[in-house]
Amino acid sequence: MHVIIDMNAYKDFFLCRRMAVMVTALWAWLGAGAQESASVFSFLNLPTSAYAVSLGGQGSAAIENDASLVMSNPALMMSVEDKAINLNFTTYLQGMKLGSANYVQPHGDLGSWGVSAQFLSYGSAKETDELGNVLGSFTPIDLMLAGGYCRMLGERWSAGAMGKFIYSGYGSKSSLALAIDVGLNYYNEDKGTSLSLTGRNIGVQLKAFGDHRERLPLNIELGFSQRLPNTPLTFHVTLSDLNHWNAKDFSPLGEEVNFGKMFINHIIIGAELRLAKIIRVSIGYNFRRAYELKAAGSSHGAGLALGAGVYLKKFNFAFSWAKYHVSTSTLAFSAQYNL
Repeated sequence: MHVIIDMNAYKDFFLCRRMAVMVTALWAWLGAGAQESASVFSFLNLPTSAYAVSLGGQGSAAIENDASLVMSNPALMMSVEDKAINLNFTTYLQGMKLGSANYVQPHGDLGSWGVSAQFLSYGSAKETDELGNVLGSFTPIDLMLAGGYCRMLGERWSAGAMGKFIYSGYGSKSSLALAIDVGLNYYNEDKGTSLSLTGRNIGVQLKAFGDHRERLPLNIELGFSQRLPNTPLTFHVTLSDLNHWNAKDFSPLGEEVNFGKMFINHIIIGAELRLAKIIRVSIGYNFRRAYELKAAGSSHGAGLALGAGVYLKKFNFAFSWAKYHVSTSTLAFSAQYNL
């Protein structure tokens, strides 16, 4: 009797088991010591690309020739086929503008490297003293600069990391921080399956606004994408913010939240349909955003996101719609050119 062993399957099983061990270890560590929501640099968790917005806010397991996905998972640099320049712009809340720029350059077997920048401008604000006297005006801004590297660990595994320099300036007050994003991705092209584990904004505040340093918005995510066989349809599921399991983090009005509600509020789902290979239509739903907006009095479009794009060989353009606030909707636009 001859026993034939598929070495690729064996390696995949071994790496999947290693990934499961990593998830379990992260779960235990985060559950023990990371129960509070961060209150500084929260702009880092805002999606900046139209594609990510249209999938509910994240795309950590989406395999696409889209350089903006490095903001969701640095391991996805390997899915960028050529030198790519990517620009994104989002109309956020009234008077606020969110944007980012990304560049990714593959280096064959050596891997890929990339740089990114992100900003959130709050518009002009009046500066006053403690008595309310107007002293002038200032422009609050959040800024992030990043650089990183990704390489293949095997036929189907890739890992990447992005180092971040973060700055916030609000009039005479400012803050500085350093952070890193790390990501691991498994992709089986034949089966259309992608699985990712990502840790974003792991770092420390170097300079605080006041006397006390605050936590960065650490976000641990587990992402899954599956293309249905012989169809142009792909489904995405993301478990986001896995480092927060305190009921207070999910209760904007102070009401009691059970474990089931907390678990649902970690889920983001999305789906995309590819038409004629160059047109893509996508939809997403963010359960936590829907819960918080409905609690604040908004029921129309709460948690829902829609998007579409045209993806050509050298150029792609996408736009999306979502609702992040009860008073207004968010529009995101992205463009990429492959050199």
